[in-house]
Amino acid sequence: MINVQVRGESGTIEARAKHGVVWSPELAGLDQSVFPMLGHLLPYADTVFNHRQVSTLLEEMPRLPPGVLTDEFAHELVELCQMVLGGQHLYLWFLGD
Repeated sequence: MINVQVRGESGTIEARAKHGVVWSPELAGLDQSVFPMLGHLLPYADTVFNHRQVSTLLEEMPRLPPGVLTDEFAHELVELCQMVLGGQHLYLWFLGD
């Protein structure tokens, strides 16, 4: 399970998703040239996106094949992305198991 948090520059947790994303063949098989953000996630490592990377993530989400993300997680992810974009010195963290 990969969980998601918004963290401040000093590492404080500002928000977190209630749902996570399960590592699946669909997620693992994303073409990194088409999905440069989600295509680089790893199941057992943390991945951090800055403001500009979050913008790219939001652009790629509507193109995702069905079943890669649950509707609940996708909704929360958009909200967390918008929080990063609307704040200062905030980062989106994907936390692998």
